Amino acid sequence: MGWLWAIIVGFVLGLIAKAVIPGKQHIPLWLTTILGMIGAIAGNAIARGFGVAETPGIDWSRHIFQLVAAIILVFLGDMAYMQLRGGRRRA
Repeated sequence: MGWLWAIIVGFVLGLIAKAVIPGKQHIPLWLTTILGMIGAIAGNAIARGFGVAETPGIDWSRHIFQLVAAIILVFLGDMAYMQLRGGRRRA
């Protein structure tokens, strides 16, 4: 069940990241999901580094770290994807 939740969280974080980043992103949905999953893992590690432990209720600070990491990764992943594909960015 852990992998299913990881995929769902990665999918949601990736879609939110794509919605926040201005302009059109050209990466496919599967790559968005993978980058969202990596963003969630990185966000958890960063939150742990800042001393944010699990709290009772919703862990908003940890979720913010996850979202920021996913935004950065989707942005960089889109740039790398377009470089590899040889396309040019058009907003």
